[in-house]
Amino acid sequence: MATAGEIAIGICAVRERARWAFWDQTAHLVADTYVEAVQSTGTHAVLLPVDARTPEALLDRIDGLMVIGGADLDPDTYGQPRSRHTEASYRDRDESELALTRAAVGRGLPFLGICRGMQLLNVALGGTLNQHLVGEDGVPSHRRIVGTFDGTEHEIDLQPGSLAEQALGGPVHEARCHHHQAVDRVGEGLTVSGRARDGVVEAIELPDGPGWALGVQWHPEAGERRELFVAFCRAAAAWREALELQQ
Repeated sequence: MATAGEIAIGICAVRERARWAFWDQTAHLVADTYVEAVQSTGTHAVLLPVDARTPEALLDRIDGLMVIGGADLDPDTYGQPRSRHTEASYRDRDESELALTRAAVGRGLPFLGICRGMQLLNVALGGTLNQHLVGEDGVPSHRRIVGTFDGTEHEIDLQPGSLAEQALGGPVHEARCHHHQAVDRVGEGLTVSGRARDGVVEAIELPDGPGWALGVQWHPEAGERRELFVAFCRAAAAWREALELQQ
């Protein structure tokens, strides 16, 4: 199998207005927590900017694709009118990541979607989203305070034998989250492999797809545990080795 140091993981960047040093302008950004999580496995993190061009040439240069958290998806991407609760969306980012995700899944390239990335995987395969998830108190139960994970610690039940359960090493996982939307109708070919105790979908995957594809609604990069990233990067190494054997 290819060694970790030979593996490149593409991380889709966010295009936002940002300030640093003397500058205040549009920039492509990836939080260091995502980069560190990938680098901790020994693999290389490659930041992928928003790009309207077809993704095939870009995917040829990486061994795994990771789509991270961020803004709500434009509801038009899954055929629904915009709810008053849906927050700012960036259609250019949506379209770029949807194209990359569909192409990656189609060729069997290992895929990991985190928070928005899980929702995007679901939409890419024809699923829909609940545009505003609230608890009995009327407060988004999976995003108590905007900009922090405080108060969102909860347990997730994972399906035995699923990619999620195998990666995390057990049927129950404690996680933190930061989202006010959730998977509604599940996309074609996907299966729900994890749920919070309140029934919210927390993990989806492609059990019969051509490759390793998993989405999680929580933020594994925000904690200290790295087994999910290790499993993802091992799948990327196996992908690289299989390609080399074909050549």
